[in-house]
Amino acid sequence: MMAIAYLFATVVVLVSLAIPAQALDIRATVLRVDYPTLLPISRFDLLPDDLGFAGAALADEDNQTTGRFLGMNFETTTVATSPDAIPQQLDSILQVGTDLLIVMAKSDDLLTIADRAGPDVLVINATARDIELRDDQCRANVLHVAPSQNMMADAVMQFAVWKKWRDVFLIHGSNPADQALADAYRRAASKFGARIVEEREFEDTGGSRRTDTGHVLVQRQIPVFTQNAKAHDAVIAADASDVFALYLPFHLWTPRPVMGSAGLRPVTFHPAHEAWGATQFQRRFEALSGRYLQEADYQVWLALRVIGEAVTRTNSAAPEDLKAYALSDEFDLAAFKGRGVSFRSWNGQLRQPVLLTDSKITVSVSPQDGYLHQVSTLDTLGLDRSESACTAFDQ
Repeated sequence: MMAIAYLFATVVVLVSLAIPAQALDIRATVLRVDYPTLLPISRFDLLPDDLGFAGAALADEDNQTTGRFLGMNFETTTVATSPDAIPQQLDSILQVGTDLLIVMAKSDDLLTIADRAGPDVLVINATARDIELRDDQCRANVLHVAPSQNMMADAVMQFAVWKKWRDVFLIHGSNPADQALADAYRRAASKFGARIVEEREFEDTGGSRRTDTGHVLVQRQIPVFTQNAKAHDAVIAADASDVFALYLPFHLWTPRPVMGSAGLRPVTFHPAHEAWGATQFQRRFEALSGRYLQEADYQVWLALRVIGEAVTRTNSAAPEDLKAYALSDEFDLAAFKGRGVSFRSWNGQLRQPVLLTDSKITVSVSPQDGYLHQVSTLDTLGLDRSESACTAFDQ
């Protein structure tokens, strides 16, 4: 019955759309910047070679399902590059006329790409979560499908407060990315009425995270490190560098739930999520790629679906038309998370639910019940209009 209903809805949408007078080719490029990294703590977290690119392939299939009836042809090129080769690769992409660009890169490189591409190219950020990109460093030609660190931290803190775990012990790493994530949790605690009773920094001393911090040493180190903390209801780990957080559960001196970078984690999507039609989505991805979906795959898929939805609604492939529609009140896209997603017109951020998972099931979804907002409850996650210093979208 669900399949019949989906087919009927698709037919209704197709009938309601005006068919272009001539074929419309929509060509996009996914640019992934590969950075040198240490091996993750768990081999389950090793990155596949087609990270993000598999999500692009599925998005092309989904966009083409509608596009073929409307005389539209969706085609996405995927390019992987090193940080040093970004200018050359980007110039090559732009020289062939590409003006729709999905970017998987760190914050600084994303800004470089957006500025070099120029205002006539629509850039969609698929992975960078730095809050500055949605704040004083925003760009008018950049939309953000990736949630900000603040959205993820707010999702966790809402759940903690809903559970009445208001007294929090914050453990953060020593690297700049860890400090930024810790700032997001401090802000979330203040925003939702939680209290950080104590903070401690876990120093990253380098070396191999697998051998130098194996279970024998960790079993002794973590309890001592967390000993004599002030009374708390939960531990929040801010470990963007993947150094220590996975070792916290079961090794704390005082047994408490762990959230954040380990334990109960905020994610855009995960392979065990099955609600709201996600099972069929997961199976199609697995049949196409031969592996389980990762967050970056979902975010690239979502970025290209934003383009596909905007193209079919506007009958245009022009970046300015697609951006204008995406930022309008009319835009609404199904994302297998229980409600449609849409963009914040003041900074280009996609408002969306955040899943909370223990890696086996979806434990909860934020925003939590009881958190209200005058526009959308999704705007309780991340920077609201009055909090954002972004002015690029006011022009």
